[in-house]
Amino acid sequence: MREFRAAWIPTVGNSCWPSKPTLSVAEQKAELIALLDRAAALKLNAVVFQVRPACDALYRSDIEPWSEYLTGAQGKAPSPLYDPLEFAVAEAHKRGLELHAWFNPYRARHFNAKSPVAANHVSRTRPELVRTYGRYLWLDPGEPAVQDYSLRVVLDVVKRYDIDAVHFDDYFYPYEEKGPDGKELPFPDDVSWQRHGAKSGLSRNDWRRRNVDTFIQRVNQAVHAEKPWMKFGLSPFGIWRPGHPPTIKGYDPYEKLYADARKWLVEGWCDYMAPQLYWAIDPPAQSYPVLLKWWAENNPQRRHLWPGINSLKVGDGPTGWKPSEIVRQIELARDITPAAPGVIHWSHSALMKNTDLQLALGREAYRQPALPPAYPWLPNRAPGKPTAKLTVKGQQGTLTWTPAPTGEAFRWVVQVREAGDWKTQILPRGQMALRFETLPEAVAVQGVDRNGHAGPAVVLQKGR
Repeated sequence: MREFRAAWIPTVGNSCWPSKPTLSVAEQKAELIALLDRAAALKLNAVVFQVRPACDALYRSDIEPWSEYLTGAQGKAPSPLYDPLEFAVAEAHKRGLELHAWFNPYRARHFNAKSPVAANHVSRTRPELVRTYGRYLWLDPGEPAVQDYSLRVVLDVVKRYDIDAVHFDDYFYPYEEKGPDGKELPFPDDVSWQRHGAKSGLSRNDWRRRNVDTFIQRVNQAVHAEKPWMKFGLSPFGIWRPGHPPTIKGYDPYEKLYADARKWLVEGWCDYMAPQLYWAIDPPAQSYPVLLKWWAENNPQRRHLWPGINSLKVGDGPTGWKPSEIVRQIELARDITPAAPGVIHWSHSALMKNTDLQLALGREAYRQPALPPAYPWLPNRAPGKPTAKLTVKGQQGTLTWTPAPTGEAFRWVVQVREAGDWKTQILPRGQMALRFETLPEAVAVQGVDRNGHAGPAVVLQKGR
């Protein structure tokens, strides 16, 4: 089976990991391992891990300060020193999970930040790039130097870490803040507008959209230039614009966030898009399937379309959903995008805390393991045929295999035939042995590269 199965792991505000900024390094590692163990146990195949919440870093960086969400003080390194992103990548890959590094490209300080700003934070090193907006600090997307700065941050991680993808969510220009009088505050970009936009021939709103478009396009090009196999994913607000399709009402990120997500999808400026479809299946006018079908109809480049779904809504008080809602949403994604289905759960906390949801996923939606869909437009580095040996001892056996000299497997697919039925296991690249209590009738082993391209299988049959 092919299906993308992922969950977001937010770090901002200690909302998922680490659970609080006072944890020891050992406790941080234990929490992260528990998250990844749960993802693997539920047969997910990826996690989306937030590494840059607000111009800070959950990794060793020479550009931005350590995040306060790690240690309680921005700029303070974990002690004993370790690199959370390096650790997360290694532990995810041990479990056959992809790790998508999630960046917030423009937010410079969150309203829930408690510690003083570090000396090497961009608001102190490059204050001309930063705007105060309501309760936030925000990089001004209208300044070309902001694009250069955030792109430098992204590429630093792409170059130094074995991540599988770069990921942005829905924060571009900020969601509206209100002043003391309750009125919406304008974003304070008069300086950049006069310097870069006023003579562009565009309206201010169109100029803002172009700023975001240009940055998205630059990141897509730069990531693939550095590592052609790496994925770039976007997770915008779930509605492109009210009235698209006609029954849809509500927030307009095109006008408010200056995010033209349909354009990004139409142009193919990402490898997957995960619109945040946090609505229920019913009522039908403003619903998950109506929106997902609309996005699928506006995908001429056939990029992967994996909706974000609101798993935290399950059991959330009197208006909460039943687990069956999430199972049905997963099934609808399979029906609406059958060639390459998938979803991303918001957030991993729901998969840790909600036992009913865990049981529903394990017994219904995710009974069988799944490989992520392949990316036909990215390089095909499918591994060659491995060599395999089945060592027999009585009625038991041990299967071992060795990679081919060509290509590199990111995962192994092992298919086992017993009583005429084939069963599939998906194993991480470091596991190249499997023990059987009773000898199977046949086994097949094939490698799969990190973009889902499968190589030829070696097949062993009992008694041959």
